[in-house]
Amino acid sequence: MNESMDFLIWTRGTAFDVAVTIFVIGIILRLFEIISMGRKQNLADPKGSEFGPGMRTILSRSVPDLGTFRRQPLTVVTGYMFHIGLLVSLFLFAPHIELFRATFGFGWPSLPTPIVDAATVLAIIGLLAALWHRLMNPVMRKITTFEDWLVWTLTFLPILTGYLAFHRMVNPYSLMLGLHILSVEALMIAFPFTKLMHTFTVFLSRWYNGAMNGRRGVES
Repeated sequence: MNESMDFLIWTRGTAFDVAVTIFVIGIILRLFEIISMGRKQNLADPKGSEFGPGMRTILSRSVPDLGTFRRQPLTVVTGYMFHIGLLVSLFLFAPHIELFRATFGFGWPSLPTPIVDAATVLAIIGLLAALWHRLMNPVMRKITTFEDWLVWTLTFLPILTGYLAFHRMVNPYSLMLGLHILSVEALMIAFPFTKLMHTFTVFLSRWYNGAMNGRRGVES
């Protein structure tokens, strides 16, 4: 028991500080790298504005078009299941909000625990369904890289261990909670250096595409 408590204290202390430092510095460096690359100067006279079309593209690209849904309904559905479940469990679970409050000095209202619990299950099912689809689809399996498997694993473990810890399905509880925290820290460390970075860059790229179309007077 003492060893599991020491492990929990370490994950909450030293390991957490290291993970947050790498995460923050890594994100800043990656964003600086992307933004500092700039873009080629466009000498043509603008035929429209950039900001409005850029913002509209961020919203429109977040909703799948009917053609995409018809071609890959499982991919679309499981993607929404995972992302919605993850966002709810991460940002609307009372203990997580208290962690944000203790770290950053502010928080927000939480959802009832049963709703967050259901959202977590939704995220787990979505990730498992996405894995099954990737394994069963010959094309998807062919183009899957080691990084894809790594990202899936790093994303799945925090959700699974958090669910197991909350329901106290593995004893001792302190060990399970420590493993949950450690899996989150592993995700944070890998975040800036893997495809997980798309969480930030996806909105930059969507805005840029929409802004360029808007400048040319083309609706996106």
